[in-house]
Amino acid sequence: MTEFQKADLNGDGKIDANEYQIHIERLRREMEDEDAKRDQQRKMVWFALFGMLGYPLFVFASGALGFDNESKIIGDMSGVYFMSVGLVVSAFFGADAYVKGKEKKKEKGDD
Repeated sequence: MTEFQKADLNGDGKIDANEYQIHIERLRREMEDEDAKRDQQRKMVWFALFGMLGYPLFVFASGALGFDNESKIIGDMSGVYFMSVGLVVSAFFGADAYVKGKEKKKEKGDD
């Protein structure tokens, strides 16, 4: 479906002012949603990065404060933590890339 066909809501082959306004509003909302999604992805990546960088400091600090047993337990959990954070981030971005790839295929098929 072309942009013209999407904008022509009543299918009469002409785009009147109301249809144009609705189409422009739809495009504006899509752009805002994509922008908000990119902002969320960026925040998620930074949060994961700081968590991965802060985790060893947390283990070190707990050992330095004399919590040796707790430090060992937290250190033993690090493998699971790093794998989990990496999996969540990669799954999120992988799913996003998959959806975008499907949308591009769909656009190419409509041409």
